[in-house]
Amino acid sequence: MTIRVLIADDQEMVRRGMRRILESQADIEVIGEAADGADALETARLLRPDVALLDVRMPRMDGLEVTRHLLAPATGFQGKVVIVTTFDLDEYVYPALRYGASGFLLKRSGPTLLVEAVRAAVAGDSLISPSVTVRLLRHVTGPDSGAPARRETPVGPLTKREIEIAGKVAEGLTNADIATEMFISPGTVKTHVASIQRKLGVRNRVGIAVRAWEMGYATKC
Repeated sequence: MTIRVLIADDQEMVRRGMRRILESQADIEVIGEAADGADALETARLLRPDVALLDVRMPRMDGLEVTRHLLAPATGFQGKVVIVTTFDLDEYVYPALRYGASGFLLKRSGPTLLVEAVRAAVAGDSLISPSVTVRLLRHVTGPDSGAPARRETPVGPLTKREIEIAGKVAEGLTNADIATEMFISPGTVKTHVASIQRKLGVRNRVGIAVRAWEMGYATKC
C-alpha cells in the first residue's frame, strides 16, 4: 500500500526537503503541499491524504486550528495528522493531541524519524522515541503545564488488565514491549489497546497515553 502524504509548511525549503526524503521511499507518495494553514485545510479535504504533516506556526491558520477543523467528527476525515514543531515541549502540542493529532515530530529530527513517523501514524502507533513521549506527557499533564486537570470517567470502565496496559502505553512501551513484560502475545496486547481506545474515546495510542497520565495509570518516569 502506498502512503499518501500532504506536507504543509510555510518554508519552501522545508517542504522541499521533506518531499525529497519521503519520496525516496517506495511506499510513500507526496500528493500535495501547502504554504499556509488555510490552504492546508482545503487541500487535505480535497485530496484526503493518509497523513498530513502540519507545521505548528503557519500564516492564516496555524497547525493547531487546521487539526481541530480537519479532525472534527463531522468532517469524516479518515487520515492522520502529525504536528511538526521546533521544540519537544512546545505549548501547542497538548491541545493538538486533544484535537486528535496522532503525534508530533521535531523539525530537527533526521530523515529516518520522518519516514518512521509517517508509517507509524498510519499504523496508529507512537511517532517519536518513548523517552521523548514520556517527557512530553509528564510536562503537558503535570501541575506546571498550564493544562487544566482532567479526571473524566472513561466511556466504559477499564478492566484491571486494561488499566495496566494503558499505563504501559503512557510510559512509552510498544506492544511488543508490553507483551514481553506481561507474558502475553502481541496480538492480545493489540486487542486490549483497541478496547482501551474505544472506552477512553480517543483516536490513537497518543490519546491513550494522555488520558492514562491524566488518570494516574502511568507511574514510571
